[in-house]
Amino acid sequence: MLGLLRRPVRIDSDRLVLRLPMHADFRDWSALRAESADFLIPWEPAWAEDHLTRRAFTARVRWANRGAQEGSALPLFLIRRADDVLLGAITLDNIRRGPAQAGTIGYWIGAPFVRQGYMREAIDALVRHAFVVMGLSRIEAACLPENAASRRVLETSGFKYEGVAQSYLQINGRWRNHVLYANLRNDRRGRTTTG
Repeated sequence: MLGLLRRPVRIDSDRLVLRLPMHADFRDWSALRAESADFLIPWEPAWAEDHLTRRAFTARVRWANRGAQEGSALPLFLIRRADDVLLGAITLDNIRRGPAQAGTIGYWIGAPFVRQGYMREAIDALVRHAFVVMGLSRIEAACLPENAASRRVLETSGFKYEGVAQSYLQINGRWRNHVLYANLRNDRRGRTTTG
């Protein structure tokens, strides 16, 4: 997938379909984000005042489609196969070609769906797609040091701890350090320990 996106991206796993967001997803997305706000806000960049509006969601859908077409990002919704329920989202962003062949993942899951293995399944499916279909060599991720659940899901998905980035992102209005992880297509590093 070195050129432009020619057909809609759909990644299937045992329980999930990962696909681009659509305008018809607005109500499900806004309801899940609103219901999960207390759970999500401590781990995310500050929400804009219009975060949950249809206008902001429309811009998000346009950005997702443009990013996928240009090959710079792959923002996907997690849809449960059994009942078509939206569970969360995962994005492969900052896709770099040339000598890097790398990208960065970010993700969120709605509060009702935590600790059920959905995010690990989504990460595994997206990483496999990035390596096999897209030909990437390195997938990076970052999370807050105290986010034990995020660290655990990365580590159980084959990501290895690489260090700490000072003032990496603004989270909930403050510059925060992040722990950095990476998953390599041809990883010969063996097990590493977190710091």
